[in-house]
Amino acid sequence: MLLWFELIVLCLLLFLICYLGTGSDEKNIRSSSFRCYPDEVQRMVRENPAWKDKIRAAPPAVTFLSNLLLFGALLLLCGVFIRTDSFSGNFSNLLLLGQGLNAFDFFVIDLLWWRNTKRVRLTGTEDRADLYRDPRKHFVSFLRGIVLFLAIAVIDGWVLSLF
Repeated sequence: MLLWFELIVLCLLLFLICYLGTGSDEKNIRSSSFRCYPDEVQRMVRENPAWKDKIRAAPPAVTFLSNLLLFGALLLLCGVFIRTDSFSGNFSNLLLLGQGLNAFDFFVIDLLWWRNTKRVRLTGTEDRADLYRDPRKHFVSFLRGIVLFLAIAVIDGWVLSLF
């Protein structure tokens, strides 16, 4: 039961962070999700002299490693409260938490909210909702998340089984 509570809390926190991290051109351009914007929108931003110096998108490897550290620490903390005596139990619990969070991010945040909200629209593209509908970049991010949370479940599951 605690596992499901943790998953719901993590999903709500993720949505809150995404919501608060959007809403203006400045926030949207400097956010770590700029990479998820469709290529056409990224091109428009990079060609705009007022915006191109404000882009703060980290290279994919840096983003992956920072997500590994951030979510690894977060899931390890959550894992302390749902810890079992076996690696397989800890691995399963953490894998469920991580992949549940990943699925929520993809299906709810990316496909339902992000593609339809005006909060992520950049000035000059508000009337081009079609630019934001392509799910390919979000799907690739979801696949990276599968690998990320699998690695975290292995590492954190092992750490939790040591204690």
